[in-house]
Amino acid sequence: MSLDLTKVASQVGGMVARLKAGSEERRNRLQQALATLHGQAGDIERLARKVDSSKTTWLVAGLVDGLDQRYAVPPLPAEFTILATDGSHIDVDRHRSTRCYLINIGAAILRYGARPDATLDSFPCLYSDDEDLVIMSAKLKGREQPVEGTLLGVKRSVEECHRLAELAAEMPTGSSTLALIDGSLILWGLEAYPEFVAEALLDKGFLSYLDEMRKLNNGKRLALASYISFPRSTDVVNALRVALCPNEIVDTDLYCPRCETKECEVVAGVRDRELFLDLLAEGERSDLFISQSSIVQKRYGVHRVYFFYFRVDDEIARVEIPQWVAMDENLLNLVHALVLDQCRRGLGYPVALSEAHEQAVVTAADRESFWQMVESSMIEENLPSLTSAKSQSKRTRWV
Repeated sequence: MSLDLTKVASQVGGMVARLKAGSEERRNRLQQALATLHGQAGDIERLARKVDSSKTTWLVAGLVDGLDQRYAVPPLPAEFTILATDGSHIDVDRHRSTRCYLINIGAAILRYGARPDATLDSFPCLYSDDEDLVIMSAKLKGREQPVEGTLLGVKRSVEECHRLAELAAEMPTGSSTLALIDGSLILWGLEAYPEFVAEALLDKGFLSYLDEMRKLNNGKRLALASYISFPRSTDVVNALRVALCPNEIVDTDLYCPRCETKECEVVAGVRDRELFLDLLAEGERSDLFISQSSIVQKRYGVHRVYFFYFRVDDEIARVEIPQWVAMDENLLNLVHALVLDQCRRGLGYPVALSEAHEQAVVTAADRESFWQMVESSMIEENLPSLTSAKSQSKRTRWV
């Protein structure tokens, strides 16, 4: 039986009514946030020290050299290339006859200038060996973590970065190139896993590929960035909450339970994108900020994640870059100019990422065809191809 929308309609109406009732309060909170942003911009060093010394249960943006400055879009180079990768996967299915998974990486190479060109391709890879299905600890014998679910999503991100590094290495000397990833440079999912998993996927995987791209700048002009559309982050607003706290050293565990005035609550609930939608004009970017994620501070080193917001039409996007891009003005300007150009060519979203996504997509029909291929191949080789009763029931049409 399909979803009965008539039973949901009244609940949707109630939700919309509550949103409408709270719209005035949200506007007031946004105005308070904007006033605080401008008010704190005059003494950025003091706020930066307060942020650095704070201990909060919410993620606070590290400040670099400003808070409310606006940067116009730099000029485009005459010749440039955009590289982008994206991925999809088929997860391990415990109801099937064999354990395996597939990762499909889509790639786009778009060249602009006197000789424009485009190369679109996909790179599917099947993983079925024992060393692919689990990550094992080198120090603790018998300790292992299956690669499936959330962890498989992290591995897919690693493989997207791997393919991007391979494409970047193929760029000619003297070229100007932007390498783009969809989503965050921060592998958030690893925070829930043991140390040996982070070592395998982050230290020996994702960060090693970032390092390969960083070293390419000896003979090329290569910038790396990730693009987050319609971000939900509140890092900058949380820095304003630190500014509003009357305590010189902010410790949310120590002071918040006893706080009665709740000064910081006047901006709570505001998202960074709302703040910068009011501040930035079309094509402009914000100041740089630093992610203070624990996994970034602990492991990323020279690839520490910086970010800025920029405006495309009526949307604010978040762009993340590694430290070696953020600290090089030429590379930073290249990211700003080329990401904006890609968004304008792609109706508000980077066209290279859209094309890479199209190459990577794995549909429901693709998944079913894949499993049929696996099971048929096993039958041909006289191997047992048993599936669970639950799997058979889902694939059987009942009268």
